[in-house]
Amino acid sequence: MTTAFGSALKDWRTRRRLSQLELALRAGTTQRHVSFMESGRSVPGRGMVVRVAESLQLPLRERNALLLSAGYAPTYPETDLSDPALRPVLDALERLLDGHEPYPAIVVDRFGDLVAINKAAGILTEGAAPELLEPPVNVLRLALHPRGMAPRIVNFDDWARHVLERPRQEQAKAPHPRHAELLAELESYLPGPPNLDADHLGFAVPLVLRTSRGEMRLLTAITTFATAVDVTVSELRLETFLPADDETAHIFTGQRAQ
Repeated sequence: MTTAFGSALKDWRTRRRLSQLELALRAGTTQRHVSFMESGRSVPGRGMVVRVAESLQLPLRERNALLLSAGYAPTYPETDLSDPALRPVLDALERLLDGHEPYPAIVVDRFGDLVAINKAAGILTEGAAPELLEPPVNVLRLALHPRGMAPRIVNFDDWARHVLERPRQEQAKAPHPRHAELLAELESYLPGPPNLDADHLGFAVPLVLRTSRGEMRLLTAITTFATAVDVTVSELRLETFLPADDETAHIFTGQRAQ
């Protein structure tokens, strides 16, 4: 009889498009054992569940869920952001945010809710409706909402497609009702199917934004805690914005372009 763990294991293996043999080789076991675990004929030890979860490259939250389905307590803690234990992490992020100025930078959680922001990021939120800036601020909604950044984004169709990639990937990686709800809302803000001909975009999708200081072209980079063993920390994303041309760089530094 298939167990909760067996069903979850098969589901994740299918999502990762791995055969039982491929998963077995990654986890250091046999195809027969994987088959028996999925069918419920074999009860895995805690170590095997952890190895399988690592082999499937599951996020820490989903590794905990897989452990629970097998009858084991979660391995990875999930610490609230308000807990003093995370103060060193938040302090480090604040230093990164401050160090990135005069350019914008933000920290968000897995749903795109704002955790921290530097002063320079005010250029992104200017003109947005007050209700979109009330905590918890969702930066994905802020980016695409018609009363948020959308009216100021010159290349809205291209940027919207870029913004939607993140929640779509998160939903495919670890389905969650809130991701599905957020995706449906964000997609409703698009005027129609995006133009799939992206040959003109070059090496990365820029954010072309009209601001009170002039039109800016920005590129983004995302940083994560690769060695995190806490669920909350592992889901934090530091997103930094960088000038995509000299004119934008000069606007931020207060210099005139030559």
